[in-house]
Amino acid sequence: MSGEQVTLFYGLKTVMNKKVTFTIRSIHAVLIYRFILLLLLLSLSRLGFYVFNRSMFPGMDAAELIKALRGGIVFDLSASVYYGMLFILLHSVPFDFRYSRIYDRIAKWIFFITGFVMLAMNGCDYVYYRFLGKRATADVFGTFRNESNLAKLFVRFMADYWQVTLFTIFLFLLLVWLGNRVRPEKPRHGNKIAYHTFNLLMLPVIVFLVIGAARGGYKHSTRPITISNAARYVSDPGNVGVVLNTPFSILRTWGKKELVRYEFFNEEQLEKIYNPHYKPEPSGAFRRLNVVILILESFGREYIGFYNSNNLNGEYKSYTPFLDSLLSESLTFDVSLANGNKSIDAMPSIIASLPSLQTPYIISHYANNAINGLPSLLKKKGYYTAFFHGAPNGSMGFDAFARMAGFDDYYGKNEYPGGKEDFDGMWGLWDEPFLQFFAERLNHFPQPFLASVFTISSHHPFEVPREYRDRFPEGPVPICKTISYSDFALKRFFNAVKDKPWFDSTLFVITADHTNEIISKEYQNTLGHFSVPVAFFMNKSNLRGKKAGIAQQIDIMPSVLSFLNYDGEFIAFGNDLFRSNTEPFAFNTIGNNYYLYMDNFLLEMIDNRSKRLINFKTDRYFDNNLVEQMPELRKKMEDKLRAVIQVYNRRLLDNDLVVR
Repeated sequence: MSGEQVTLFYGLKTVMNKKVTFTIRSIHAVLIYRFILLLLLLSLSRLGFYVFNRSMFPGMDAAELIKALRGGIVFDLSASVYYGMLFILLHSVPFDFRYSRIYDRIAKWIFFITGFVMLAMNGCDYVYYRFLGKRATADVFGTFRNESNLAKLFVRFMADYWQVTLFTIFLFLLLVWLGNRVRPEKPRHGNKIAYHTFNLLMLPVIVFLVIGAARGGYKHSTRPITISNAARYVSDPGNVGVVLNTPFSILRTWGKKELVRYEFFNEEQLEKIYNPHYKPEPSGAFRRLNVVILILESFGREYIGFYNSNNLNGEYKSYTPFLDSLLSESLTFDVSLANGNKSIDAMPSIIASLPSLQTPYIISHYANNAINGLPSLLKKKGYYTAFFHGAPNGSMGFDAFARMAGFDDYYGKNEYPGGKEDFDGMWGLWDEPFLQFFAERLNHFPQPFLASVFTISSHHPFEVPREYRDRFPEGPVPICKTISYSDFALKRFFNAVKDKPWFDSTLFVITADHTNEIISKEYQNTLGHFSVPVAFFMNKSNLRGKKAGIAQQIDIMPSVLSFLNYDGEFIAFGNDLFRSNTEPFAFNTIGNNYYLYMDNFLLEMIDNRSKRLINFKTDRYFDNNLVEQMPELRKKMEDKLRAVIQVYNRRLLDNDLVVR
């Protein structure tokens, strides 16, 4: 290249002529430069998105906007490494042909095309967001799949929203102009072995950085971030659209099954079969009771002696002596079930009466739909609300969902004041110290309050603190010992709070997220796979005894509201367990298999066709399929399950989960 050359520092020089171009003697520095450039332009695109749609974010002040922009970098990083995997690879192969002009031109234009696609996707969502109220997801392609005049629509879109078109073009031209300012130059090296060794060693470094960026972090407890994690970075869940970017939203929902809009019944028929719109008419004044929800990790009913006195010919051994005594003084149910089989399924089910059908709600296309949960509803009555989970913040996306559901505060490992001796080395804080922390914080909360805690110790690798290794008995499966430890931690929690002034005016809800390894044959079936406790305890109250019928996790929200005499309308997919005029039922899924439980019967449907009808009361081993023998009951249960599926799918597709 002609022109005056000025050395800036080792490995970097500039050629001054008609345009300023930097030649960098490090292909990795060029990669970093281009990557940072893309991130900066994506941040500008996010800012433009906010400015264009600022009327949709009325509560977003400057501080909230800064938080959203900072949080957005996490999602931009993730999207950039996924979409830019090819240009990262082209810059990373440890061969000298990377420095040729032709190779660099190819790599550079792949980078430009990648950037243009990402910026254009964001630009389209400037307008689309106004109609959806959320960032576009992969189902957007299905929305326009059958449009014969798609090209015409696109041109009209560009013309009608010319400001967006011009701004997107400006960002792309800026990407090209700044991207062209740098090109790699083969470095001068005196030691070829050292040079090639360095290039080889950079490969695992780049892989490590790419994995961290794609996942959103390196913590063992961190799942790859998804769209629901955006709520961590804003105070108002309605502002998550500013945190996200459209390429990320589409990527993280790609390949996930879209819900089908079924039309099994008309609206009049649906109203009679299944309606999740609650319009309470309480008989008394609202009861300003505190509510504490205890979600116990992996506490399947099989491990709890209270539920198993007749199992194993009376030789059943309980691993939960304290919980057995607590449940004997609580309101329990003959059958109580989880609505999912993973921890990530449990929180929406319990807190917001949102089941997971096929795909966990938190990682579904619909994770940023507006929802009503116990926290947001009870805040209307002056409640303070908080959620506790002893894992590192971000684990399972619980902190993000807590924000979406309306909790005021989230207490995770980051907020815990204790030392590293309380950390189990894998998932988070041991249950005993964390439940003591939970108890201590409850004493300082303004009343009335809603507080929930999710324990973690009864989780693989099923260890207990060193000082208790000889205290709790081993069982036929490894989890038994940790169940006993968590039961002990629960006992210490109740001992810590039972004499506090707020205790007698507090409704406790006891449940579990899911079951774990099955021990006995009685539980080696679909019913056993989902059997968890659902119980209500209130000291010095008439909440006692085992109630006939079925309870499920999604019943907790409407039942708590009913017990408090809540008088506002809300959406809940579960049943009010305190109303005697409702027919109890429950439902859940495993893959494409749908299950409905009603009248001591279990109906299994696959592809909307009934496969099994089992009387689980008399046929504990599921040996006798009654699907052809009881057509009337089968039809009744088919209608109920189809109505549930139709209503659930429609409300999620239409973002219709709150009363407007």
